[in-house]
Amino acid sequence: MLAAMPDSAPSPLSAGGVSPRSGGDACPGTLRLHRADDGALARVRIPGGVLSADRADALLAVADRFGDGELHLTSRGNVQLRGLDARCGGELAGLLTAAGLLPSAAHERARNIVASPLAGLDGSPALGPWLTGLDGLVCGSAAAASLSGRFLFALDDGRGDVDALGADVTLIAEGPDALLRIGAEDTVFRVPAADAPRAALLAAEAFLRAAADSGAWRVKDLPDDVRAELVRAIGSTAGEPVHRPRPRTAKAPAPGLVTGPHGNAAAATATTTTVTALCVDVPLGQLTPTQWRLLTGTARRYGNELRLTPWRGIVVPGPFDEGDAAEALRTLAAAGLITAPESPWTGVGACIGHPGCAKSLSDVRAEAGAAVGPVGRLPVYWSGCERRCGHPHGEWIDVVVTPEGHRISHVRGDRRDPPATVRNDPAALAATVAAARA
Repeated sequence: MLAAMPDSAPSPLSAGGVSPRSGGDACPGTLRLHRADDGALARVRIPGGVLSADRADALLAVADRFGDGELHLTSRGNVQLRGLDARCGGELAGLLTAAGLLPSAAHERARNIVASPLAGLDGSPALGPWLTGLDGLVCGSAAAASLSGRFLFALDDGRGDVDALGADVTLIAEGPDALLRIGAEDTVFRVPAADAPRAALLAAEAFLRAAADSGAWRVKDLPDDVRAELVRAIGSTAGEPVHRPRPRTAKAPAPGLVTGPHGNAAAATATTTTVTALCVDVPLGQLTPTQWRLLTGTARRYGNELRLTPWRGIVVPGPFDEGDAAEALRTLAAAGLITAPESPWTGVGACIGHPGCAKSLSDVRAEAGAAVGPVGRLPVYWSGCERRCGHPHGEWIDVVVTPEGHRISHVRGDRRDPPATVRNDPAALAATVAAARA
């Protein structure tokens, strides 16, 4: 499949150097720090959100040594370090490289891969081979070093959770095959599962060729005719076309215990279940050192792995004894993490706001906390300005601070209901947001 496309060549920069892409792409990384009002910011790519306990310890160590000591989760399952000294870049990169978190200097901002966080834990297919395969291919491709920091790959275990996130190239598990989606196209292409990572990389390289004239950062930014030609070109060398519309809403895993078939999760005859993982959400995606150490310690005692989710949560794979799992959740809840879907913080998100960001018009995190109330049907995201950094996808309630007040609207994919504006009235703001979420 996709045999007519050129193969990837090893990158001459994969052992060092920086990405050849420059100019308008301002996405931060670990080699390009972003200046914020609370200091420099580094974004560490964590493909698939998967971290070993040792690498999680390394992240906390660099956050403590160079920054504010906290770990900030992003909407792509990555980690941001804030409050950094702007002069720490070289030492920071060296420590992350030694920990295995920066395998290619040329590709560090191109390693944007989200994956279904419960894959292989609740009876769904495991995605580990796809993840390691795709990350290795991206880091080995000279062309892929030119992908923007906004370009996104998604690996979906078939449940549709990350398929709904608006990635540029998506792989969806379906039996012995994979379905390859380009952008938001309803037509996907069937490829053998073993060929899926290479199919995803070659599709990304085809995008770069198609985008050469337009300068587009992402598939959705291509002119309509160029995007259609890209899909036709990929379809001409890929497998059978299949009609499969992208899900409209990305559903995050519920906080609490994750159960799956006992023993072999793929066994069709399995009739008993076991606790295969713990799932917690993180209020506003901001983790204290104590919370991070609790999570890392729990991971080290059981599956030695953390999975950061695109919904600013963390899955800790097991397996667990049921009593141990319940006790671990109680400890994590006591530390301020969200361990049950009934928490009023469930589904509440916000950008960093003031004072961390000079563009923010208010301290939206404090405002979001003051407005927390009954659990809402829809997620809500608070933004300090029109940029809406880190906002969710699908259906959600959008709260944006403007000079006139807080503008609240219901977003459904590309559609937005007429907004309501609340001016300088915290009680009315909380009531309006709660009504919109319900």
